[in-house]
Amino acid sequence: MTPAPSTPLAKALTRRIAEGGPITVRAFMDACLTDPEHGYYRTRPAIGGAADFITAPEISQTFGELLGLWSAVAWQAMGAPSPFQLVELGPGRGTMMADALRALGRIAGFAAAVRIVLVEPSPVLREMQRTALGRTGLDVQWVDDIGDLVPAPSILLANELFDVLPITQVVRTADGWRERTVVLDAEDRLSFSVAREPWLSPLPAVAAHAPVGALVELRDLSPIAGALARIGAREPVAALFIDYGHEATGLGDTLQAVRRHAAEPVFEAPGKADLTAHVDFEAAARAFTDAGFQVERLSTQGEFLGALGIAERASRLMSANPARAGEIEMAVARLMAPEGMGSRFKVLGVRSPGLPPLPGFHTA
Repeated sequence: MTPAPSTPLAKALTRRIAEGGPITVRAFMDACLTDPEHGYYRTRPAIGGAADFITAPEISQTFGELLGLWSAVAWQAMGAPSPFQLVELGPGRGTMMADALRALGRIAGFAAAVRIVLVEPSPVLREMQRTALGRTGLDVQWVDDIGDLVPAPSILLANELFDVLPITQVVRTADGWRERTVVLDAEDRLSFSVAREPWLSPLPAVAAHAPVGALVELRDLSPIAGALARIGAREPVAALFIDYGHEATGLGDTLQAVRRHAAEPVFEAPGKADLTAHVDFEAAARAFTDAGFQVERLSTQGEFLGALGIAERASRLMSANPARAGEIEMAVARLMAPEGMGSRFKVLGVRSPGLPPLPGFHTA
């Protein structure tokens, strides 16, 4: 008996491939995450202990608070323009922005100058963000896409955004490089294959001597870099991108599905599990450099939060909440762990060339 597709999206993808032929890995990932009817981020709140994964802002309030204070320093380095926009890309449940704004409440002139903009297409997550930020007393604007941002002095924050942007996978075969595709196997199950046509676009240098079977992942960040460049052509821009991945471009398959805080096969439950792939920070830095920005020296999350004073902030928080001191300490330790989030997550700082170096990064 032929096994039935496991989810409504799996059924839709099976029909799509049966009628139109193979689809690329990028198209598969995009459908799994953003399909209007069955996409993961369009239909469910994914973040939190009771959901599928947990992010740094949900682990400790110190994370968002420090990014808020970082934003204040960046704003002052711009000359404290008024108005300016504080933008979060992929704001999840709104926790990070709420924590950031709480810390920013004591910064003179900030509340009067700031315009909060959240780039979020998901109606489910927008409602959660509206609830989280409703107590701030500040007006919040939502846009669907980074290209919808208006030119204005801008500070942008993004935590775990790049890893869910669709990737292209290219495989070295005996006949040369071919794009990886998703097809139906003999039992009409979703399966990986490769395209018949050769891959003709440029590949990173690491591919030059790769053996047969090697795989390269490519992620197009030009829409984000280009959108920021259009703003930066007229106004100052400073941005932080925090995500997990590798410092240098390499070989290997990092595409994974995550559900209920555990990894599962990519084709197990399309639309019901989060799909991510590691960030190539060398390629990411190059995308912003090519767009005309100055890129800071890459930092680990542990180094960056340490430079911003997370230990001191945690100590004050523990003193004010002695009953929760152990909980606060454990949460901060999780963010900073050298064998875990502290080194696995990296921080990419991007700024307009006319701005001074961004706080939190090593300059040498």
